[in-house]
Amino acid sequence: MIDETRLLLELIGNIYDAPLVPALWPGVLKKLAEFVGGSAAAIYCKSSTNCAVYHQFGKDPHYQQLYSSKYVRLDPTMPGQCLTQVGQLASTADFIPYCEFVETTFYREWGRPQGLADFLTTPLDKSADSVALFSVFRNEQHGLVDDEMRRRAALITPHIRRAAVVGNALGLDIKTAETTAFTKALDGLAAGVFLVDRNCRVVFANLSGREMLDDGRILRLRNGALATADSRPALPDVIAAAGEGDAALGTRGIAVPLSFPPQMPWLAHVLPLISGARRQAGKNFAATAAVFVRKTSLEVPSAMESMSKLYGLTPAELRVLAAVSEFGGISAVSDVVGVSEATVKTHLQRVFAKTNTNRQTELIKLVAAHASPLRRQ
Repeated sequence: MIDETRLLLELIGNIYDAPLVPALWPGVLKKLAEFVGGSAAAIYCKSSTNCAVYHQFGKDPHYQQLYSSKYVRLDPTMPGQCLTQVGQLASTADFIPYCEFVETTFYREWGRPQGLADFLTTPLDKSADSVALFSVFRNEQHGLVDDEMRRRAALITPHIRRAAVVGNALGLDIKTAETTAFTKALDGLAAGVFLVDRNCRVVFANLSGREMLDDGRILRLRNGALATADSRPALPDVIAAAGEGDAALGTRGIAVPLSFPPQMPWLAHVLPLISGARRQAGKNFAATAAVFVRKTSLEVPSAMESMSKLYGLTPAELRVLAAVSEFGGISAVSDVVGVSEATVKTHLQRVFAKTNTNRQTELIKLVAAHASPLRRQ
C-alpha cells in the first residue's frame, strides 16, 4: 500500500505537469495504462460519426484511422457512452452484454484483429453531440475489466479530468514560452486565468480574468486577494490547499462552484504550481497555484440520452434505435448490433410501442426532432 501511495502521488504530479508541457502526455498515458492495468490509453473526443484523438499511448495509428473513417459508426458502445455521466467509469459489459459484443461487426473486423479484449472509460466532458473521454484498453493478455482495475482507475480519473480541462483551456507549452510570451498567450484565452500566492493574492490575471474582476458579479479582489462575489470560503480554502502541493489538494480543486442557479454556473479548476514542470511557472510569477475559471455550457442532452429518459428505453432498445437511425434496414442493424434479425425486430417493436410510432421513418424523424437545439425540453 505504501508503494502504491508513493506511485500514485508521483503519477498525479505527472498528470498535472502534462497540461503545461503537452509533449509529456504519451509518457503519462503509458504510466496510467500500467498503473490501471491495460496495454494502451487515450484522451479523445467522439461523436456518432467522428473520433478525434488528442493524446494517446499504445494505439496503432492504422486502426485509429480505420476507427475514425468507418468503425466509429459501427461501435455498439457509443450510445451507452453518451449516457454515462461525467466521471463515471464503465466497461464494455456496461454498454452491451459481452457475448453479444464479440458477435458484432465492430469487434470481428476492428477489435479482434488488434487482440483487444475490453476497455474502461470515463467521460471528461459532454456536449449535445459529442463526448470527451479517457480510456484504458486491455488486450487478451490482460483479460476483461475487473474490480481491481476499476479501483485503481477511480483513484486517478478525477485528476485526469482536471488536467484535460486545464490543458484544453491553456493550449501552450511553458517550456517554449518566455515569461512575456507566456502572459501574452494567456491574454488570448477565453477562460479567466489567475496566478495566485498562498494567501490568494493575485500576482497575474489574464485579460478575461481582469474583465471578470471589473464586472464583479462572480469574482472580486478583497485586499488584493481573489474571492467570490458572495464571499463563500470554498475557493480560498482550495487555493490554500494547493499551496501545500498535489497531495494536500487532492480532488478538491476540480470544478469548484463559483455561482449558483439561476445564474449560469461558473466553475474554477485549481492547479498547484509548486512541483514538477509547473514549478518554474510558479517561480516566474511568485505563484503557488493557477486558477482557471470558465462558464459551463448549458447541459443539452444528446438525442439518444433524451429519448432514453423520456421513453424509458432499455440499453438494448437504445442500441437498436441508434443503429436504425444510422443504418436503416433490419439486416444491417442485425449485423452492427450483433444479434439476430428476429431479436432486432422484437426490440424495434418495443421501441415503436414506447414512442408511439409505427415505422422506421417515423423513428428517424423523432430522433432528428430530439437532436434539434430548438426543441422544447
